[in-house]
This record gives sequence, C-alpha cells and structure tokens, in this order.
Amino acid sequence: MKFEYRPAGVCSRCIYLDVEGGIVKDVEFVGGCNGNLKGISALVKGLSCDEVKEKLSGIRCGLKPTSCPDQLAKAIDEAMATCSR
Repeated sequence: MKFEYRPAGVCSRCIYLDVEGGIVKDVEFVGGCNGNLKGISALVKGLSCDEVKEKLSGIRCGLKPTSCPDQLAKAIDEAMATCSR
C-alpha cells in the first residue's frame, strides 16, 4: 500500500511510504536533510513496521520535540491504521 504523510514540526514536507504485509518496501522524503533522509530510507527498507516504529519513535532533532525519523514512525502508525479499517 502506498501512503502519503505530511509531517509536522520538521524540515521535510512529505513522506511517501510503501508498506506490504507489515514490511516497509520503500520510503521517500521530500525536503529535509537529503543525505541523512536517504540513509534512513535505505536502512528501514525490508524491516517490519513494528521494528521501524520501535527504533525511530521519540527521536528528537535539536530542541524540537520531534524529528524526521520520529515523523516516519508516526507515518507508519497512520498507514497501519488506514490499512486496518
């Protein structure tokens, strides 16, 4: 399932997420720190949604209460909730 998420409180403007059978198949960030976000996208491919959420939830960026990785975890939550409806 392909999913589009609009993050809040971070530099990236959009996260495109592809999840199949609870596994992250692809992630693409629009905006933000290009190299870092490409690295995160590559590292989470093939992981279960639960693994990604466990690893990335709660990560902060400087003094911000969230980060692009934390927003990816929120995007996965939302995508999984949409699938289960």
